[in-house]
Amino acid sequence: MLYKKPKNDHKYEWTNHVVGKMAHYGISESLIKRVVRFPKRVEEGIAPGTTACMSPYGTPTKDKRQPYRGEVWVMYVAMGRKSTIGNKQLAISHQQKKRIITTWRYPGVSRAGASIPIPDEILAEIENL
Repeated sequence: MLYKKPKNDHKYEWTNHVVGKMAHYGISESLIKRVVRFPKRVEEGIAPGTTACMSPYGTPTKDKRQPYRGEVWVMYVAMGRKSTIGNKQLAISHQQKKRIITTWRYPGVSRAGASIPIPDEILAEIENL
């Protein structure tokens, strides 16, 4: 299935890399936005200055070790929108534009606080950017 590139707006900016990953993993633009707005967990991203957030997907199970089928991860960087009042420069955090860098599905449940489970091919692509 060929995915069209989501349009950049005042809240989100999309990279070509994430468009390819959306097609590969079958992740929609609206799912990515939901994960960013309402994450179950937020971690520091693997790339400097990035944030990775996660939301579970799949039907809940009775198994306590794996309460859901998998996780959808989104890595983004908050682009600083700054405002100047007098001679003070303020960062407006609640209205920052986010550049969506990559997304992936992680099968299973990752441990909180552990290193982010980024697949090897995504790590290689990020290092080559």
